Amino acid sequence: MPYTLTIGDIRVHILNDGQYTQDGGGFFGLVPRSLWQRVITPGPDNTIPAVTRCLLIESEAGLILVDNGWGDKLPDKMRAILDLQGRGRITAQLAEVGYQPDDVEIVVMSHLHNDHVGGSTQWETEDGSEGPLVPLFPNARHIVQRIDLADASFPNERTRATYFADNWLPLQARGLLDIVDGPQQLAAGVRTEIAPGHTDALQVVWVESGGESLLFLGDGCSWAAHMERLAWVPAFDIYPMTSIETKRRLRHEALKRDALLLFQHDAQIVTARLHPDGDRIRLAPEIREIPDWPPTATQNPSPPDRCANASLRASSERRSDSVGSEASG
Repeated sequence: MPYTLTIGDIRVHILNDGQYTQDGGGFFGLVPRSLWQRVITPGPDNTIPAVTRCLLIESEAGLILVDNGWGDKLPDKMRAILDLQGRGRITAQLAEVGYQPDDVEIVVMSHLHNDHVGGSTQWETEDGSEGPLVPLFPNARHIVQRIDLADASFPNERTRATYFADNWLPLQARGLLDIVDGPQQLAAGVRTEIAPGHTDALQVVWVESGGESLLFLGDGCSWAAHMERLAWVPAFDIYPMTSIETKRRLRHEALKRDALLLFQHDAQIVTARLHPDGDRIRLAPEIREIPDWPPTATQNPSPPDRCANASLRASSERRSDSVGSEASG
């Protein structure tokens, strides 16, 4: 179920590319399971639910889509590993808020990991089987950072499993790939900011209007608990120490603006705001989801501590039929 919000004079829609499963260690890195299981209860194989949220912005420059999820090109084996259900998920979410892929004029590729830009292209076949590749958003310019494109084009042993050139080469061949350097002003009240750590040139997106702000964090901070605990860094992050400093900077900016934070992969907390609590920073969630995730009674963790409890508070609680996750972060 998409969520529609108004930030000043700008309307935005939070879309969801579906729920998938991921090893808990991927999102919580060196943090012991005895600690992170207070945030999300793992399954017997140590997996947790995750989602890939995307942001659709109705701007004066046209429709802007930030990321587009896994797409439909994954092999059946990978879909089974991820337990990723359904096809055409982002297209269906767009339709729910009244739009089609042809309506999108700008696609921001936060970075080129497959779970974020796999939906940029699709097979040009009626049944979705493998065939010629075409853009899913044929009228959009796709904004990618030059450094991120270079890293994706020449991956190493660690990164090559998450970069797939089929997600961007068809765009480049059609003149739809806009390679940029540094922060971009996309429209009035919509801008990108470089947030290195997860990758070298990750893009987060600010929406600012009428004294209100929303920050799409992407993999700059994929789970809400990571914003309270800066030392909690996903194993997916290429530069973990840089990730900590990036989160520190973004947290300061968000506090100063009382910004609404949008978490891309957290299966439980969609949005939240920060507030000081003595010498600590806490989260107050505003939209919470209940993932389709039935852990057994024998897996119940110890009671949450104060920080984890703050991460689970919500002013709004909804069950989502389309909650998703990631394999590359």
